[in-house]
Amino acid sequence: MAAPAPEPVTGADVVREDLAERSQTIGGIANRLDSVAVELGDWRVSAFDVIFAVGAVLLVLALAMLAQRLTRAALRRVSALDGTQAVLAEKLATIIIWVVTFLVGVDLLGIDLTALTVFSGAFGLAIGFGLQKTFGNLIAGIILLLDKSIKPGDVIAVADQSGQQTFGQIRRIGIRAVSVTTRDEREYLIPNENLMINQVENWSYSSKNVRVQVPVGVSYDADMALAEKLMLEAAAKARRVLATPPPTVWWNGFGDNAVNFTIHCWINDPEEGVGNVKSDVLKQLWTLFKDHGVGLPYPQRDLNLKDSEALEKLIHALEAKRADTPQ
Repeated sequence: MAAPAPEPVTGADVVREDLAERSQTIGGIANRLDSVAVELGDWRVSAFDVIFAVGAVLLVLALAMLAQRLTRAALRRVSALDGTQAVLAEKLATIIIWVVTFLVGVDLLGIDLTALTVFSGAFGLAIGFGLQKTFGNLIAGIILLLDKSIKPGDVIAVADQSGQQTFGQIRRIGIRAVSVTTRDEREYLIPNENLMINQVENWSYSSKNVRVQVPVGVSYDADMALAEKLMLEAAAKARRVLATPPPTVWWNGFGDNAVNFTIHCWINDPEEGVGNVKSDVLKQLWTLFKDHGVGLPYPQRDLNLKDSEALEKLIHALEAKRADTPQ
């Protein structure tokens, strides 16, 4: 025995009948539009059905986006939530809003989901394979927000296409990826799943204090105690360097042309950059070195010439030329 044919979509019929009861003019227009139809077996789709479906979808989408904006604005006004909790609540609210939107849209259109069981199963399987990474990134983003290992405002190290490491600040955690903006305004979109399964260097996970290292070379003829004192003074004068922990100076070794030092100083705003801190310290140090006569190193090379017959001839030729030159 053949299976019964699926019932047609009845949402538009209910609305059309309601309009006909309320107004004969509008009801007549609706009936006229309903008379223009395409029939496929037991399925009948009229012009009124199409207009109603488009209008219902647009209305539901507009209400969903409005609800999403209102929810976002309400969550931002809740002072009890920190940035991470607000983002997490916003994500969960967005998921709930769109699920409810889908269910309301199906109910509004009068679609019988039991008639689409086989189709929806196959469609869901295809969606599951196609959006596997998307859902993985969505869940990864929620997990990152729950354990607060990565949150908006954090400064993390990232690698560019050439493999060179730089750093950037997390601006937002989206459904698919995390947006990281570097100091030169380059924006990296890193999939959430990558940040969850790979090692991440977070400069502000438990503390925003970051140590900055400034290498300095001093001439061998300089007063090393004075040079070290001036390095500490230069670091202390830099605008963003913290007084606690205090700056320190380490001897790194004896180079070919200089005694190598490293100034260690601390900052608590890495999102403002690190290179400008080094520049500020070196500018202060340049002025102090000039004022106190501390010399900076220059490359020096010793040349050893082995005695040979060709060298003797060259020396004699130079001496003869010098003797012939009138004083």
